[in-house]
Amino acid sequence: VPPPPPPSTMSSDGSDKNRPKLTVSLLDYGAGNVRSVRNAIAACGYALIDITEPSQILTAECIVFPGVGSFGSAMSVLKEKGYDGPLREYLKDCDRPYLGICLGMQTLFESSEETGEDGGSSSDPLPGLGAVPGKVIRFDENQVGKVPHIGWNGRIRHQDSPVFRHVDDDEEVYFVHSYYAPITEENREWVLTSTTYGGNRYVSSVQRGSVVATQFHPEKSGTTGLNFVRGFLEAVENGTLSTSAPIPVDPAAFTSLVKRVVVALDVRSNDSGDLVVTKGDQYDVRENERREGVSSVTGRGGVRNLGKPVALARRYYDEGTDEIAFLNITSFRSCVIGDLPMLQVLEESSKSIFVPLTVGGGIRSYKDPESDRVYSALEVASRYFRAGADKVSIGSDAVHAAEAYVNGGGKRTGETSIESISIVYGVQAVVVSIDPKRVYAKRREDVDPKHFVVELEEDDAGGPEGERFCWWQCTVKGGREARDICAVTVAKACEALGAGEIMLNCIDMDGQCDGYDIPLMTAVGDAVNIPVIASSGAGRPDHFTEVFQRTDVKAALAAGMFHRKEVEIEEVKAHMAENGVPSRRATTAKKA
Repeated sequence: VPPPPPPSTMSSDGSDKNRPKLTVSLLDYGAGNVRSVRNAIAACGYALIDITEPSQILTAECIVFPGVGSFGSAMSVLKEKGYDGPLREYLKDCDRPYLGICLGMQTLFESSEETGEDGGSSSDPLPGLGAVPGKVIRFDENQVGKVPHIGWNGRIRHQDSPVFRHVDDDEEVYFVHSYYAPITEENREWVLTSTTYGGNRYVSSVQRGSVVATQFHPEKSGTTGLNFVRGFLEAVENGTLSTSAPIPVDPAAFTSLVKRVVVALDVRSNDSGDLVVTKGDQYDVRENERREGVSSVTGRGGVRNLGKPVALARRYYDEGTDEIAFLNITSFRSCVIGDLPMLQVLEESSKSIFVPLTVGGGIRSYKDPESDRVYSALEVASRYFRAGADKVSIGSDAVHAAEAYVNGGGKRTGETSIESISIVYGVQAVVVSIDPKRVYAKRREDVDPKHFVVELEEDDAGGPEGERFCWWQCTVKGGREARDICAVTVAKACEALGAGEIMLNCIDMDGQCDGYDIPLMTAVGDAVNIPVIASSGAGRPDHFTEVFQRTDVKAALAAGMFHRKEVEIEEVKAHMAENGVPSRRATTAKKA
């Protein structure tokens, strides 16, 4: 009887079990949320080390470069640290494993229009690493509509590649960018996938040999993104990464940006000092005294406690939310840099939540009362980014910046929080949260001409005395202080200053569960060229469908109805699908 064959040393993915596990070298040049990329690699079962010296680049087994921010800022840092030369050497023969993400892809090209110096473009393009032929250019709002391109979109495969071993073609991935690489004859052989936005087809990922890069963010694309990262790393281990091959592409194929369902978690300390998720009723987060008694600390009802932030956020991720917004509604009396509980919430959440995380509250400059040190808004935002945030939401400070911009004749100073953050991290990293309330009028002429006034439609209840006109007055300090500036003016000014997205709330609708303020969403959405997130008022699945069908908002946000389990995310997306509103399929987030 012949002896039994020796046990196989090959694993199911084709790698040698006896070979030491791959170690990933992470090129973290100090900008943006790299924590999520670290966590994604760890979630796939791989160890990583940081590249801290240029000499480590040429000895690396596999490099992952998660570029975040603006092209000009990224290339400047690469040059300052001496990384650009070794990177070009590493990439030149396309035989060394490399995964670039977002700017990690764009920097591979010959040049880019994005200077980063004023948050805008330049006719004199900045040079990139030059591995891929072509120039990165800005989306044209006149062609595609809203810019940045933010949200979940599809991919059209141009190559068969092992990186897609665990990913289906119909699964959406997450994009957030204002600049793109056009497909040209010179770079066509590099194209791994393409994506369409507003009828414009562009390069959404590249591969040549062992060099792979994506415009989308796999670390923010849920289970689909993790499966992409896993496929890449397994292919590196088993030596199959370079075995990609071109496949036929239907020239009429296209992809679509789907609508986003966002869950907001209003986070603050309760009277016992514990960090909890709460929800306001027209911005009042305390329970009515007759329901929960009088608090011994405040003399009012206690803060509504709807759960722990990290646990709730994880629940929504599992249920298929497309984004999560942590809104820190604590009244900061000292430096937000020292707000360790909120930073810990972000750090813990990013370990197991792989969709975009936005954080808001206290994004402005501070003076530490203990040390007298002044922290800039950029430093505050940077701390949140390093803790796991992908975007920061600016509230009261944005209103003050808009007032200064209007009073200054529409001139940028470079000193506002919006400008300083967007120049370093890109406009897509800056969300402006606007908290307006309705001001009614019987006649258009009764309102100051500087405010944007609308005549309400018949299906709108109007004012308490039958008024049919209104404008939306902006507030600061959590709705406690009204300012003499309207929501449309603030939105337009913040766009000019460098905001990439508007989170549009409405005090009148907050907690009422009667639907979004459609006239407000329409007025602001028509006035700006950046995406708008509808907020305040959702209570049923059809409220999402209605705001998507009647306005041009790209996302809709809700809180209380999800926290109280009155409505499930899956119900919202099912109602949208039944009415022809595209969304990311909830099953994508649950795929094993």
